[in-house]
Amino acid sequence: MAKIKLLIRVIIFMFLSTSGFAQANKQIEVACIGFYNLENLFDTIDNPAVRDTEFTPMGRKNWDSKKYMEKLQNLSFVINDLGAETSPDGCAILGICEVENRKVVEDLVKEKKIANRNYQIAHIDSPDKRGIDVGLLYQEKYFKPAHIRSHPLIFKDNLDYKTRNQLVVTGSLLGEEISLIVCHWPSRFGGQAASEIRRIQAAKLGRHIIDSLFKVNHQAKIILMGDLNDDPVNKSIKQYLQAKSKTTKVKANMLYNPMYDLYKKGLGTLAWGDAWNLFDQVLLSYAFLGSDYTTFKYFKVAVLRKPYLFQTAGRYKGYPKRTTAGGKYLGGYSDHLPVYITLVRKVAS
Repeated sequence: MAKIKLLIRVIIFMFLSTSGFAQANKQIEVACIGFYNLENLFDTIDNPAVRDTEFTPMGRKNWDSKKYMEKLQNLSFVINDLGAETSPDGCAILGICEVENRKVVEDLVKEKKIANRNYQIAHIDSPDKRGIDVGLLYQEKYFKPAHIRSHPLIFKDNLDYKTRNQLVVTGSLLGEEISLIVCHWPSRFGGQAASEIRRIQAAKLGRHIIDSLFKVNHQAKIILMGDLNDDPVNKSIKQYLQAKSKTTKVKANMLYNPMYDLYKKGLGTLAWGDAWNLFDQVLLSYAFLGSDYTTFKYFKVAVLRKPYLFQTAGRYKGYPKRTTAGGKYLGGYSDHLPVYITLVRKVAS
């Protein structure tokens, strides 16, 4: 059985490699699903309801229309590249975070580089005090949402602590029902250990959402993605989300974390203190595993690591090239690298 599974994956890999993208063979369908922390995608308008003053022309970042437009253009360049080596359409679905409001996302999807993909938007405002939200972009020719809802993360010990909601979108991916949970868990401000309880609570909320979906359909196809502010080895993910590092250890109600092996190899999505973390993750439910490729199955995971995404000189050489750092405008992309998974299935003959 193991040899048969390996042979199937080798055949699929050959199709993907030799054609450039699977659709050209008419024998395999591909869907790329990604996540990207857009690092403070703010407009230039002061919103008195949130703490966004620094991202205004009079704020300390001197955030003006020129910088905003360059930020949009840069992000669209990255999104255009994400998943493009396996599908000419790039990501069919893309989770995003650190967006100020729906309007900035609308501006982003209109950018020339990705406008022809006609990305639609799922977004619900969060109570985060900085005003940053999560969202979902999707191409309608691949994915059609049926239900969009938002789950607040409430801390009973501190009701004044406002953070991002978890966005849940259920719909049809080329005829198959899937549910996507987009997250941006609380940061490590104050230190990893001191702040860990917040991310554990975020994991408990995610687990509650997952269990609710399984209650409706025990074979549900679920993808949880986001900037989790924890690595694959942290207990918020391993213990509370019940995400396993090996497919052989995943049971029907658990998740598989394909990012684990990347992390163990030293790959990350953001750099801090001359070390890499892999906070941006995409986790999958059991139904995406196995060798029955008549339905969409997980094939591979990747971190986009194009040379243009990195600083090439100075103290932070080799780090992701940010929009701003140390009070200086760098004209970069994000302090995070984007990630994506590839799903494949055989076309019925």
